[in-house]
Amino acid sequence: MSLIVQKFGGSSVANAERVMNVAKIVTDTYKKGNDVVVVVSAQGDTTDDLIAKAKEITPNATKREMDMLLSSGEQISIALLSMAIQSIGCPAISLLGWQAGFVTNSVYSSARIKTIHTERLLTELGNRKIVVVAGFQGVNEAGDVTTLGRGGSDTSAVALAAALHADRCQIFTDVDGVYTADPRKVPSAQKLKEITYDEMLELATLGAQVLNNRSVEMAKKYNVELEVISSLNPIPGTIVKEVANMEKMLVRGVTKDTDVARISMIGVSDIPGIAFKVFNKLAQKNINVDIILQSVGRNSTKDIAFTVNKDNAPVAITALRELPFVGDELEITCDTDVAKVSVVGAGMETHPGTASKMFEALYNSDINIQMISTSEIKISVLIDAKDADKAVLAVHDAFLG
Repeated sequence: MSLIVQKFGGSSVANAERVMNVAKIVTDTYKKGNDVVVVVSAQGDTTDDLIAKAKEITPNATKREMDMLLSSGEQISIALLSMAIQSIGCPAISLLGWQAGFVTNSVYSSARIKTIHTERLLTELGNRKIVVVAGFQGVNEAGDVTTLGRGGSDTSAVALAAALHADRCQIFTDVDGVYTADPRKVPSAQKLKEITYDEMLELATLGAQVLNNRSVEMAKKYNVELEVISSLNPIPGTIVKEVANMEKMLVRGVTKDTDVARISMIGVSDIPGIAFKVFNKLAQKNINVDIILQSVGRNSTKDIAFTVNKDNAPVAITALRELPFVGDELEITCDTDVAKVSVVGAGMETHPGTASKMFEALYNSDINIQMISTSEIKISVLIDAKDADKAVLAVHDAFLG
């Protein structure tokens, strides 16, 4: 007998028919003698609808009240799924995040899990019940409901698998695994049988929307084996785990990210400490910076360019203008019409020619590169947004076509 954690996203429970389909998957797993914990997201577009309702009242709702509102979406899902499981003839109980023992910090809308008190979960499992848990939410030490931010249900599922020492955590989605590129955009995309935590983390961070990057980080930290699998097509999915052979370079995927803005500071004084002051100021505003490019100093000045998420760009520019050395002569520009295209694979650092092959593919497609970033397992380039899909196709064909 195994303990299995299964997570189902909003599209998997979007309507009554799909809820019953999920109930069948869950009960089939249960009837094989397994203990089952299910984590569920809000149905379909429920979260977007709730956000719209809030905006009808005020465009400036506090994050605390938004958490209280948005957490209600999962409450509907878990109740309906529990009813569906019971209608099939299996025992089930639904639990909100706080009932399942999730304790978080107090950063509303993007809370971090501090601990999970598993007593209630273990009691219900001991009574041979299927436990259906609301993903995406918890409670802080003040007793307030909190939400975990984008992809929070993935994070909830992995955290439960770690806390309960589950044998496997299955992430059910509307795709049947992790592909080398978006199969809707790249017809030659191939499904991966397995992928390492590090590779999956890079893909998730760089724009692949199959798994949330926080959930992959947690899975790696606690060695939780993940399986990405379809809720609509019952075939083997993709296993995310540590893979022993890391010597052979194998491209795992090509991604694009259009949620990018490039900020340039032109004519910055070429004196020690300027870069520290710039990026320390952004860190104080909790703004993550990705690709950074600094020019060679000339005429006592230099240029600094970097990328941030589009949503953070206005805050970043305001923060930069607060710096004491930023005057009228220093030009700050922001370009949101850009995209980041990346190729990911273990062993790139020790395999010459990988970057050259990628750049050649872009050159042959008449795509200009604005910025470049590399690591041991990825190469990213910043290009015009209009070229993003064409670039993904070209790079994918070069490595995997």
